[in-house]
Amino acid sequence: MKDLKAIRGLRHLQQLIDQGEHEHQDFKYLISDARKIARSISAFANNDGGHLLIGVKDNGIIAGVRSEEDLYMIEQAAERYCRPTITVEFSAIKAGQGAVVFIASIPRAFERPVEVIEPDGSMQAYYRVADENIAAHPLMVASWRESASRDGTMISATSAEGDILAYLRSVAPSGATHLQIALACHTSRDTAARAIIRLAALGLLEFTYDGHGFLITLPSDDQEFPTAII
Repeated sequence: MKDLKAIRGLRHLQQLIDQGEHEHQDFKYLISDARKIARSISAFANNDGGHLLIGVKDNGIIAGVRSEEDLYMIEQAAERYCRPTITVEFSAIKAGQGAVVFIASIPRAFERPVEVIEPDGSMQAYYRVADENIAAHPLMVASWRESASRDGTMISATSAEGDILAYLRSVAPSGATHLQIALACHTSRDTAARAIIRLAALGLLEFTYDGHGFLITLPSDDQEFPTAII
């Protein structure tokens, strides 16, 4: 980290700040809690990646980095509290009047989920939604694991999977909860869960946050369900 040198780039930095906090960007005035930062790293990595602007207040005011210890804490968060560990890349921009802003770039995870070791020892994956880090739905996490374990072999569609897709297309196009799907399709919660996990792993279902929780939805480019899938 000692070799990181600040470069000129105030205009680019201001363009980033003008975008505000969003799905791929967060402002951090300072870093005081490594585990909290680990949740941000998990959320970005489980989505499509993102970056932290360190030394920028929530209102977009440039304050500058107070201490390089902030960067060490981010590295600690990624290595100590994230599983698998994530490699964070850093750059530094001169922000005028002696201030420097660091950019911590978090890549999309090659293999999801990236989970955080919580204080009680449990593991929790997060997902970035707008400007928030949301605890990922358990079925969402299971679908990531299912997707990672798939070997590309041919699989046949089940009646439960067909019923779920038909229900979402015709009755609940804006999405439904796991329980609503199980009840509507007259199946057990476990059977519905297994079907949802597999469909999501295949990209045939998505999880959409509505401000209160995750709904199970069809993807925007929904296709008719095939009888067999590679």
